[in-house]
Amino acid sequence: MDSMQQVFKSFGLALVATMHPKMLWLSLRPFLIVSILWGCLIWLTWTPALEMLSTFLTTSIFTSWIQDGLIWAGFENARAWIAPLFFVMLLIPLISISLLVFIAFTTVPAIVRSVTRQHAYKDLEKKKGGGLLGSVVYTMWSALICLALVMLTLPVWWVPPLVAVLPPLLWGWLTMRLMSYDVLAQHASAEERDTLLQQYRWSLLAMGVASGMLGAVPTFFWATSALALVLFPIVSFVALWIYSLIFVFAALWFTHFLLGALKDLRQAELDKALNIDVKVIDMELPNHG
Repeated sequence: MDSMQQVFKSFGLALVATMHPKMLWLSLRPFLIVSILWGCLIWLTWTPALEMLSTFLTTSIFTSWIQDGLIWAGFENARAWIAPLFFVMLLIPLISISLLVFIAFTTVPAIVRSVTRQHAYKDLEKKKGGGLLGSVVYTMWSALICLALVMLTLPVWWVPPLVAVLPPLLWGWLTMRLMSYDVLAQHASAEERDTLLQQYRWSLLAMGVASGMLGAVPTFFWATSALALVLFPIVSFVALWIYSLIFVFAALWFTHFLLGALKDLRQAELDKALNIDVKVIDMELPNHG
């Protein structure tokens, strides 16, 4: 099957599967756990963090110009809300990355097991080319790279066009990295995984960016709305569940696509081996012409 056809077919399968009660629960579970953990951490650190950030924004030569610029532009109350807004902006990528990493560890394996019970994949051999240690190292390294890129680009997230461009690219790249490895960890060998990631790298990146664009909707509202700042606990709670649901959809999308691609790869290798055997037999048969 053509690569783009497989992308759209797996998209449709993932979209339907996301509405299944089991998948809704799989999106709800990590959302609840991450929400409780981050909720406790924010509750404990909110006041001291705002005091430290407010002092930094006022005294640092690197950031004081932002506050002065806002006051010059007519936002006289900038001192009152600039620190909370900065804090929220710092929390958004940290919470999003932690949720994606948590889903990659705890939810993707359950999604892969659920999908492989379907008739289309029930005979797919497990070659176990990836293990828990490899998944941990790969996930942590990818998350650290993404976090570093987020911190480097965070100042320009304030520029209106970039807030709709940078988050999808960053979340898309990280989603592609984590989903691709974890989906293939049990069923593909290391060689098969490398072959598939090389052969479909642009399709996988497009899928990751598309998933990132879906995730950019709550990010855009979260980062630019005054209402999101005033009602931060409620807005963040709703946005985090939307993130979780999108990541579960992305996991289903990557699972259907990569397992289908793995089947096609093995079938092509089998056909190639059979053709070689037939040619060898034809060469060995006596010519009675």
